[in-house]
Amino acid sequence: MGLNEFFSSFLIIVNEMSPFLLLGFLIAGVLHVFVPKSFYRKYLSKDNKFSVLWAALLGIPLPLCSCGVIPTAIGLKNEKASDGAVASFLIATPQTGIDSILATFSLMGLGFAVLRPVAALVTGICGGILINRYAARKTADITCAAETNVNTANDKPDIMKRIKNVLHYAFVEMFQSIGLRLLVGLLLAALINVAVPDDFFLKFGSQPLLQMLVILIIAIPMYICSTGSIPIAAALIIKGLSPGAALVMLMAGPAVNLASILVVKKSLGGKFTLIYLSTIIIGSILFGFLTNALPLFNNTESLVNVHSTVASCCAPAENCCNAVQSCCNTETAADTHASLFNIICSVILVILIINAIVMNLFSKFKKPQISEGSAVYTVEGMNCSHCKAAVEKAAMNTHGVQTATADVAAKSLTVTGNPDEKQLKNNIEQAGFCFKGKRN
Repeated sequence: MGLNEFFSSFLIIVNEMSPFLLLGFLIAGVLHVFVPKSFYRKYLSKDNKFSVLWAALLGIPLPLCSCGVIPTAIGLKNEKASDGAVASFLIATPQTGIDSILATFSLMGLGFAVLRPVAALVTGICGGILINRYAARKTADITCAAETNVNTANDKPDIMKRIKNVLHYAFVEMFQSIGLRLLVGLLLAALINVAVPDDFFLKFGSQPLLQMLVILIIAIPMYICSTGSIPIAAALIIKGLSPGAALVMLMAGPAVNLASILVVKKSLGGKFTLIYLSTIIIGSILFGFLTNALPLFNNTESLVNVHSTVASCCAPAENCCNAVQSCCNTETAADTHASLFNIICSVILVILIINAIVMNLFSKFKKPQISEGSAVYTVEGMNCSHCKAAVEKAAMNTHGVQTATADVAAKSLTVTGNPDEKQLKNNIEQAGFCFKGKRN
């Protein structure tokens, strides 16, 4: 494996995905700012069978990861949503989003782009129905209203301010939340492309269930966003992974991680967690088998944008994998070069990722300023802007708190006023985070 091959593969993947990623982030920003909180409450805060359906439908386009979705779901619970609706939202939302749907189409084609949200919808509904039947509780055990859909729609600001909020959320907050994970996903995809033997997964070809179980063992503990999982899954398909096992990666990887399992168990109970986790595992395996059975997914060459993910494969013919051989023979030199538009989008994407990483590092090492009348507390478990908003909301629900500002990178919460620390600790922990007390 040479560095030139690695960076060439990385850059070509970025060029292919960047326009769709930027568009997806922009649409996510529009949804965040222009869709009022009351819209979600209207359809989810009802204890009926339709709330399970609406929870999955409304959650699918939202760009929430498996950690950010938890405080949002807890907030819905506090708004009197049924346990089934909360489960449906928890299962469906992190599996996909408007940004990842577009990115999936860019790298893996229309089939996967359609199947991902369908799988999220079905598993979300099934999980919600099972929870309502077997694990619903009559009263809420949660006391903190951790609402995370922080937007200014109800305040009716002028249109320029809304546009500014859209751009800030899309290209600053979201990149601070998932930029590093997206970068890791792109780098891993490039590494897989040049380092993993072309026939590595073919040895499991007659045992698709074994492939899926191996992917589940790897994916469930991991913390990976729905967008960051795409280049990894595409690269694994080229190396012989079955399309069904790749779908398992796309479903289970973003849907759950070890930290989210622990928080769900603590906040919503053991029976809820068992059904929630079982639905994700069984649902991903069933959809994996369905994917392998569909004729649309039988041809590896049709599943991924080949020249973007395996550029290094078009080397000497004897080194080409079979699925890409025909592509290598027919591609012209002009076709392998990215368009100017893609290059511009790639440059913008890289700049935004670097900016987000620098901002996070600066926040992490910057010592919080403790002014008179304020205190800084350590809060662990925050991973994104939605977690930040949830912690701030929980703090503001505490008696004596005047202002509250959380910092994800620094794992800190700065509070002004004279808070009841016992109530502050309880509210933050009920929202799904770990309160470590006041900093010296």
